[in-house]
Amino acid sequence: MFRYALASLNQKQIQLSRLGLNQLGHLLSLRTQVGAGICTQSAGRQSTMSHSIGVADAKGNSHGHIPARAFTSASADQAPVTDLVTAEDVMGAYERIRGIVAKSPLDYSTRFSELTGSRVYIKKEHATSSTGSYKERGALNKLLQLSDEERRRGVICSSAGNHAQAVSYHATRLGIDAVICMPTTTPHVKVKNTAAFGGRVVIAGESFGEAYAFARRLCDHENRTFIHAFDDPMIVAGAGTVAVEMMEQNPFLDAIVVPVGGGGLIAGMATFIKNVNPRIKVYGVEAAQMPGMYESLKHGHVVAVPKHSTMADGIAIERIGQTPFDLIKKYVDDIVLVKEDEIAEAVLNVLELEKTLVEGSGATGLAALVSNKLPQLKGKKVGVVCTGSNIDINFLGRIIEKGLVKSGRLARIRVLIKDIPGQLARICSICTELRVNIVEIRHERAFLLDTVGVTQPIFDVEVRGFDHIDKLVDRLTQEGFETHVVTPYH
Repeated sequence: MFRYALASLNQKQIQLSRLGLNQLGHLLSLRTQVGAGICTQSAGRQSTMSHSIGVADAKGNSHGHIPARAFTSASADQAPVTDLVTAEDVMGAYERIRGIVAKSPLDYSTRFSELTGSRVYIKKEHATSSTGSYKERGALNKLLQLSDEERRRGVICSSAGNHAQAVSYHATRLGIDAVICMPTTTPHVKVKNTAAFGGRVVIAGESFGEAYAFARRLCDHENRTFIHAFDDPMIVAGAGTVAVEMMEQNPFLDAIVVPVGGGGLIAGMATFIKNVNPRIKVYGVEAAQMPGMYESLKHGHVVAVPKHSTMADGIAIERIGQTPFDLIKKYVDDIVLVKEDEIAEAVLNVLELEKTLVEGSGATGLAALVSNKLPQLKGKKVGVVCTGSNIDINFLGRIIEKGLVKSGRLARIRVLIKDIPGQLARICSICTELRVNIVEIRHERAFLLDTVGVTQPIFDVEVRGFDHIDKLVDRLTQEGFETHVVTPYH
């Protein structure tokens, strides 16, 4: 039995109810009737339950609204549109995987709330999952519904890492032979973990799309069952169980922010939320380097985007799924984009403020809040899905450095000085006086346009923030040194 938040008819209050699958079905039927009644009473106006998707770019600028199918019952002369995934499907998946997949915590974050101006609750999917992400929800839901014959033939999937680990882990646990196709760009830790879980790893292609194409060919050749990472109703329904837990843990949320790659997670979550409590806003966040959902919504149909390098490798998808796309058009309120430096800063913030590690793709929701891509959520109760702890340690070091630069704690300055003894010592003395730590010094002589009697040392320094950088520059200028800050965010 579960507890859910149900919007009252005027959508101003919330009532709680303990519901099972049968009661939920009755509720959804009732909500449809209510929606039809509202439409009848509001002739000539859009239903209060209908909405459209507004798409914003990496700067937060709106690009208009793309019409979405309204959340209302069909008219008498129009055939109803049936979703491939329903709230009942999500509930069924929840019952199916419950007791196998651990419920992840939804924790209030004081520090992120102070940082963003929202009341932030973090759904820590990376914290309790057997494979480090939400992906095992969909993978397990699919695997549990295979026929005996399908189990005997084995399964195959393609993935950049997290879905691969989920399929490898649960297929092995269920005694199903699994082949996992991964692109060459997959972080080593994800390849290593996938193989350790028992699946047979095949490295193929330089992108998810190429690995997917290879896996499809191998699937046909070996007569296996393909376990898609996101474009499968059972996968979407399984992913949507994250929303079931969130409604149980905090039914008073005003909005939910979700990372978007192929679209399976947000599609499943939005399907459940909008059918149970449509007052809750659902926002998706993509990496600006790989904006597949953003571009597809802008064009009105699924389109492929070029492959680009991004630290959010877990959501670097060239072509989103058709099933998620149809659901997202109907149920999701907005999609925003975040840049690489914003993702890096979010990873660093999670590490410092929450004392936990999350990969770039799973930190995009927090990145959107911290970088003010969703200003309408100021003062609101916001649940943010944080997922994926499978990050390569070497890559983590580079992400942290970018985060330090973005937050003004790692800076680079150029100082023009006379090429005589003692000048460098004066600069070091000033740094010591201001408690600035010099990480690295490089001299530049040959490429300067000035006379040969000068040099330009380049300093990488650790500071406390942008104000501290300003103090250093002012002090060096007072001492007669021509100083330039190279840090791009200064």
